[in-house]
Amino acid sequence: MTVQDPNVAEANRDEQAIGLAVSNPAQDVTVVSVSGEVDMVSAPALRAGVTANLVDGGKLVLDLTGVSFLGSAGLAVLVEAAQQSRSRAIAFSVVAADRAVTRPIAATGLGEVFDVHPTLDEAIG
Repeated sequence: MTVQDPNVAEANRDEQAIGLAVSNPAQDVTVVSVSGEVDMVSAPALRAGVTANLVDGGKLVLDLTGVSFLGSAGLAVLVEAAQQSRSRAIAFSVVAADRAVTRPIAATGLGEVFDVHPTLDEAIG
């Protein structure tokens, strides 16, 4: 059995945290910009950030241009966001330009589930 120092475990969790920034560049448009690695450790923070910014009748743009890794847990959050958006009449789109994000989206066919744009301006426009 391995015993891990709680201080080391806490430091590892901090290293795997993602950055979330919320902005409103236009009326009824909310942009959640994400940075870091979206994996099973950080996906709950992404889920919370997305859920908190679903505004009925508006538009939610998830900007993943700062994401360096998108794992299956992150993809699951995207699917949930698309489903919640649809049920609440919210337009939902994703900004993805880096291969670390576009490849898993394309490989899973999720580009057919929600709109994917290469730039934030196109997603907002």
